[in-house]
Amino acid sequence: MPSEFRLSVVIPAFNEEGRLPATLDCIAGHLSAQAHLLPAEVIVVDDGSTDGTVRVAESFAAPAGLLVRVVRLGRNRGKGAAVRAGLAASTGAWVLVSDADLATPIEELGALVASGAALAVGSRGVKRELIVRRQPLPRDTLGRLFNLGLRVLGLTSLRDTQCGFKLLEGQLARRLAGELRLDGFAFDVELLARAQRSGVTIAEVPVRWYHMESSRVRPLRHGMQMLRDALRIRWWLWTGR
Repeated sequence: MPSEFRLSVVIPAFNEEGRLPATLDCIAGHLSAQAHLLPAEVIVVDDGSTDGTVRVAESFAAPAGLLVRVVRLGRNRGKGAAVRAGLAASTGAWVLVSDADLATPIEELGALVASGAALAVGSRGVKRELIVRRQPLPRDTLGRLFNLGLRVLGLTSLRDTQCGFKLLEGQLARRLAGELRLDGFAFDVELLARAQRSGVTIAEVPVRWYHMESSRVRPLRHGMQMLRDALRIRWWLWTGR
């Protein structure tokens, strides 16, 4: 699909009124200095927020060459649903998915672009010395065990599926948006597994990362749901669904 935008940045957002202004400022500042990435669009996907997330996004004064727009889900459906909606709404030649807290700084985009892969995944598991602020040990251990389980299930060979910083070719992003089914946090696993099954080249790229205390992931509760979802993905792939 032809597009005037070289890059779409998809930001899933649920009650991000407090963090979104600084995030949009950082993204706008970085992209404005990267002429090869302009023009670009930032798509804030509002996942049923009850605060001023939509107002903040719609009132942001974007610099020349950058468009900020909002996709509204109407009710809180989950991060997977928000990312899926953002991918489907994107028009850029490339699509970056980034968390609203910028746990991975936007400056790491260059490393993903340099990989040359159709799908580049920011990773905390390749060079752990790049983790600037680490997660609490129990959370980190559960994350490693989860990714080990994914490798045992044959869903992915990556060491880190859950870092929320991923770059996709635009056509691939929009195709996957039509295939993804999970609404929760395991959507990353489904995206990677479906891309891998279709022969897409995936690069795991080491990036800087900061643990944010305000993260909404609850390791035990969400971890059990993600494990169940991983088994569902394995079943879907076995049965060709």
